[in-house]
Amino acid sequence: LTPPVATASVAVGALITAILVVNNYRDLETDRRAGKRTLAVRLGRRGTQIEYAALFVVAYVVPPVLWLAMQMSPLVLAPWLTLPLAVRLVRTLAAATDGPTLNKTLAGTAQAGLFFSLLLAAGIVLGTFLG
Repeated sequence: LTPPVATASVAVGALITAILVVNNYRDLETDRRAGKRTLAVRLGRRGTQIEYAALFVVAYVVPPVLWLAMQMSPLVLAPWLTLPLAVRLVRTLAAATDGPTLNKTLAGTAQAGLFFSLLLAAGIVLGTFLG
């Protein structure tokens, strides 16, 4: 496991975790009433919104770290193309309380994670071959 691989995995892991956070956020009130002690219940709505945003921040910090600190190709910055989607998702989660909107946010988060990961992998592979 090399440092660049470990660093890249942090970004992907953060976005996968964000999927779980949306799911727990959507179920927060029913979990609270049922006596469940999920992290979302413990953090509350605002704390979970901050957690969700922080996971995106972590993910989007990784490509510049790979480029600048680990001297990888600037092609590793390709995941930044998904930043508008990430911003929209964070804003939606902060404003949404209804199930249908949160279900769309859940799907959008999975989509953002997929696109980010594909672009990161493509940037790493192309950067390796193109120098």
